[in-house]
Amino acid sequence: MLWIIFMLLLFISSMEMLTQNRWKKQASAGLLENCTGCVLCSEDNGCITCHHRLFLLIWRDGIRQYGMCVHTCPPGYFGVRGLEVNRCTKCRSPSCESCFSRDFCMKCKDKFYLHKGQCFRQCPPSTAAQPGTRECQETCEPGPWSEWSACTHEGRTCGCKWGLETRVREVAGAAKEEGAVCPALLETRRCRMRKHCPGGEHRTA
Repeated sequence: MLWIIFMLLLFISSMEMLTQNRWKKQASAGLLENCTGCVLCSEDNGCITCHHRLFLLIWRDGIRQYGMCVHTCPPGYFGVRGLEVNRCTKCRSPSCESCFSRDFCMKCKDKFYLHKGQCFRQCPPSTAAQPGTRECQETCEPGPWSEWSACTHEGRTCGCKWGLETRVREVAGAAKEEGAVCPALLETRRCRMRKHCPGGEHRTA
């Protein structure tokens, strides 16, 4: 009985080796349509294993699955190198054209804007759309305006017909990000001064 089981296992192992050798020969001879760069290839499913420098790209057509060996992963995928096989992994977001990892996008498809690794149809609050790069750039959130300063001209508060007064506002919260788009933080306007200085000329500090 044991002898029969041993012979059966030997026969199954031999058949598997013959099948693998047939796949290898067909792939290397270019007999299969989608077996370029394959180490192992299936007549029904294309590439199963690729040469170590290539990525295995797998996609579905209905209920069937196909494999192809590629040098660079196509848009919507990123390459992951492994000990046994290098794979093209699909970006999670369908609006992402290229990604660094499954959940971190580096470039969005048309009509979407990139912000912190995600794609948006409209940029989030506190950001502004940049059509040239299709990115959402951080904007400053300034606080309220200060009161207008005294009206002065070259340091004098009187003795001239017209002067300037200014007001300022600061960016609230943490320091703004480098390259952020900020609104005006200082404003000046023309103001009327007293022509005559009572008791002499006064200068601001």
